[in-house]
Formats: sequence, C-alpha cells, structure tokens
Amino acid sequence: MSELRADRGTCIGAGMCVMTDSAVFDQDDDGIVVLLEEAPEVDEKVRAAVDACPSGALSISEG
Repeated sequence: MSELRADRGTCIGAGMCVMTDSAVFDQDDDGIVVLLEEAPEVDEKVRAAVDACPSGALSISEG
C-alpha cells in the first residue's frame, strides 16, 4: 500500500498539486497544501501532483 505525505513546512504554496488533482489536494488561507482525505488513494493523478510539486513537499512512501 502506498501512503501520500504532505510536508506543510516545506510547501511554498505554488498550487501545482491542487491544479493537478483538486479531488485530493487543497490549500489553506496561507496557500499551504491540505490533504482533503487523511489517507487518499495513490493513483496516477496523485503521482503526477507529487512530481509537479516544485518544493518537494509531497511524497509517496511505498509499503
């Protein structure tokens, strides 16, 4: 099972994750990434959002 992680301390608020998969990602009032579900399914759109993150704040751990 794969697990998506979001490091809010590293996030620069570019919004690439939200633009790539708004069903999984959002931004708070400061523009920092928010996961809409605690443990979302890691699919191709999520992987594309992780790859698009310019700050490296998103990661997937394979388990």
